[in-house]
Amino acid sequence: MDPLSDPAPDHRPADDLAYRHAPGTRVTYRARQRGLDGTTWLRLALHLPGFLLGLALVGAAALALEAWLGPPAWATVGLWAGSGALVFHRPTEERIARHLLRLHRPLPHELAVLTPVWREVTARAGVDGGRYQLWIEDSDDLNAFAAAGHIVGVTRHALERLPRSQLAAVLAHELGHHTGGHAWAGLLGQWYGLPARACRQALARVRVRAARALSPTATLVVLALGGYLAYRTLAATYGLPLLLLALPWLAAAVGRRAELRADAHAAGLGFAPMLAALLRRSLDEEASGGPEATRLLSRLLSSHPDHRTRLHHLQPYLDRTTPQGGHPLG
Repeated sequence: MDPLSDPAPDHRPADDLAYRHAPGTRVTYRARQRGLDGTTWLRLALHLPGFLLGLALVGAAALALEAWLGPPAWATVGLWAGSGALVFHRPTEERIARHLLRLHRPLPHELAVLTPVWREVTARAGVDGGRYQLWIEDSDDLNAFAAAGHIVGVTRHALERLPRSQLAAVLAHELGHHTGGHAWAGLLGQWYGLPARACRQALARVRVRAARALSPTATLVVLALGGYLAYRTLAATYGLPLLLLALPWLAAAVGRRAELRADAHAAGLGFAPMLAALLRRSLDEEASGGPEATRLLSRLLSSHPDHRTRLHHLQPYLDRTTPQGGHPLG
């Protein structure tokens, strides 16, 4: 248990302070700080084909490297298979944040805003907030995100423009991604799927160059041969490779479910009114931008549900909220 210190005075409107614990409230940390929810298991299962294809490609490259330079193929494959553990390695995470995600650590005045808000969020969740690293993205979007094992990022615009109660709701959403295992599972899938994506891009470039170099007759012959080989492959495997075509759609659906799970995590901590206010604000901004039809195909391939869907799933939590927007603190 850890006493929650009284934060520095804040002269914002009173309704922006309603999310805070009372000064001196004692906080109990949960024994289990994170876990794996259903969407994480589904995400890992959907990444399995990419991992197996990557394993085959790395294995083939390792055998070629062994024949050329002599290092054992099993060692190369083992290093690649074990490299996924780096998503929880703090120095590696810091390099990912700085060089891949283009983030920077909060400046003192930014940390003065983030620290009490993050402490409140993690206190409600019973999570040790010191295990996570807060980062800033120089962006004009109102956004935040969770990555790797301990990265929690927020845009500068969100930090400067959002009321602290809504900033707390956004951070609670991102904490839900971490405690549910969504963040590290997504990065792990991207890492292990990298060989397959690189191979696919290389084949696409070869196909474009070959199409430019071949005559129309030769192109027809190649297409006919490729179609025949594809037919024989599908017949021999009972059409199972066709399931790979559904993976992007399934992955997007699982991603949307993970976002709703993270919303539910934030709402369960008492941030449903703040999160709903932020979603309604986003809806108003979209409406003021003029009519913009979203194609069904784009929605099905999006990893984020639309704002109305998120508000619909938040409604049961809003119905249980007291008129002042308060929830019991546990």
